[in-house]
Amino acid sequence: MQLRAVGRRCSTGSATVLGDIAQGTTPWATNSWDESLAHLGKPGSHVEILDRGFRVPAAVIEYAARLLPHMAPGLGVPESVRENRGELVLRRVAGAHVAVSVVADVQEASAKLGSIGVICADADVAGLAAALGGAGIRHTVLGGHASATEDRDEGRDEAERVAIVPAVEAKGLEFDRVIVVEPAAIAETEADHRTGLRRLYVVLTRAVSALTVVHARPLPVELAGPRSGESSAELA
Repeated sequence: MQLRAVGRRCSTGSATVLGDIAQGTTPWATNSWDESLAHLGKPGSHVEILDRGFRVPAAVIEYAARLLPHMAPGLGVPESVRENRGELVLRRVAGAHVAVSVVADVQEASAKLGSIGVICADADVAGLAAALGGAGIRHTVLGGHASATEDRDEGRDEAERVAIVPAVEAKGLEFDRVIVVEPAAIAETEADHRTGLRRLYVVLTRAVSALTVVHARPLPVELAGPRSGESSAELA
């Protein structure tokens, strides 16, 4: 409906439409640019593929792109133009150690420059906020959730450096270092499998320098692939 409304407004003129099909996180999002152009009333229009990017490093975008064939068939893999490939760590831990691992990762990231985003399913926000607060890590919680540290003037700058982000709030955000918690849980919160994978794709591509994936549950099978250039660790 939104595309059709835009199409009616430019029915006698031209329009330039920019977007990323892979980040369409509603069940009614289109599958291709051909479908989008049809809704706009502009079938057969020219499509220019913009597949070069600077924001997301290669190690991160290549990992996230494993999802593309399963939720955006036909889209090519984006290519990072940055010389630095960035950092990618996949860490599987026992269920009781997920929050412990996230705390340790935030503490390690805090020793470096830049912002830190901890992105998780909505149901995991409160538990991770309690774990960070219990470890004395000042943080904010996005999306209207309460945080023990965000309302204090003292240490506000420090708190704003670390953010816990529900996955549904992640689109449009970016952090120097991102810690994604339980990708399977993030994908399962959506109404259908395709939308869940698209939500996960958005989440994984919020990292500007480094991405750490912490999980106790098996990763979605769509993320399986070669591990060239990746680091992994396990905590029993």
